[in-house]
Amino acid sequence: MRIALSQITTGPDPAHNLATVREQARRAADSGADAVVFPEATMACFGTPLAPLAEPLDGPWATEVRRIAQDAGLVVVAGMFTPAGEGRVTNTLLATGPGVEASYDKIHLYDAFGFTESATVAAGSEVVTIEVAGVRTGLATCYDVRFPELFRAHADAGAVLTLLPASWGDGPGKRDQWELLVRARALDATLWVAAVDQADPVASGRPAPPKTPAGIGHSALVGPDGTVRARLEAAPGLLIADVDVAEVAAVRALVPVLANRRL
Repeated sequence: MRIALSQITTGPDPAHNLATVREQARRAADSGADAVVFPEATMACFGTPLAPLAEPLDGPWATEVRRIAQDAGLVVVAGMFTPAGEGRVTNTLLATGPGVEASYDKIHLYDAFGFTESATVAAGSEVVTIEVAGVRTGLATCYDVRFPELFRAHADAGAVLTLLPASWGDGPGKRDQWELLVRARALDATLWVAAVDQADPVASGRPAPPKTPAGIGHSALVGPDGTVRARLEAAPGLLIADVDVAEVAAVRALVPVLANRRL
């Protein structure tokens, strides 16, 4: 399976961000990718009033993403916001393309480091896996990475890969935490983790918004043994990498942490 990780910096305009999705999907398709994964908040960056721009999964923004996926001939995974009632939204991943039509609502909300996502966002509750090019794949979002039980749930559902779009908050030690947690989750569940963060806005030539998780970059593909197989730096970029699903069985035979669980 070939995967593309699109590390971009999104702005407040969903239409402008769609143009970026279209361009990146075409580049990914030209590279032979089966799927292209965009960050959390691809629809519009955090710091934007979310309720006025949220749309249902059959709304115009998601419909255009489906058209992009169809035209490119690959699966597109992108973060958007859907209405949740009472002025709140749901932080949703849309996964769409050949043989795939699914969505995942972020379960663990970012009520940490002085940010309160739950003030405007309603939490999801369902574990979601999809099948991309014959590969069972789990979906997770950003702060979910601090909760290993979700990644083990993906493995229990047959997943050998988890896609992790994010818009990671900056701050002291946060890059180290991002890299450590992504690698740890791969080891916890002995599966591949494709972690796709928003690019650092400063590296994109934009000012850093205060007190908003805007991304730090450093997207990475991590193998089931916890080793980083490919990575980006802080600036925008498109990472193309291959996932060898056979490695999962080999690692699980050598280190059967899933089979050895007692709790």
